[in-house]
Amino acid sequence: MKLSSKGRYGVRALFDIAFHGDGGPTQIREIAERELIPMRFLEQIFQDLKRAGLIGSKRGPHGGYHLARPAAEISLGDVIRALEGPVAVMLAEGDEPARRGGPDAIAAVLREVSTRVEECFDAVSIADVCARGVSLGVRRKSHEPSSYMI
Repeated sequence: MKLSSKGRYGVRALFDIAFHGDGGPTQIREIAERELIPMRFLEQIFQDLKRAGLIGSKRGPHGGYHLARPAAEISLGDVIRALEGPVAVMLAEGDEPARRGGPDAIAAVLREVSTRVEECFDAVSIADVCARGVSLGVRRKSHEPSSYMI
């Protein structure tokens, strides 16, 4: 399984809001600069995250985007599903095994793997990612690009 840029950027953006803005309003321009995400793409990502109820926005001079729930209550699975849909581990296109009737064992196994991968994503919260950032020595409120990548 490979996350798209949209999924990776979404996780990085929510980490940024939680880590640098302590979950409070953070301007999209600052997030884009710190996380090296194209601002127009980030605006599209935030529309999906807002629609999913993961972030909110506040207008005005002290406005910006904020987490709609505490960071500990937003899982990586929530973010991935909001941006990419359900987690699914599949064979590459064209690699489907020939069907000879009866249940498809490979498809059944891949559904189980998908469920387990989704459980792994659900077990990690944005707060957990922030704690990892602290343990790795990521500095807060810097306008320098982050020194990590996912």
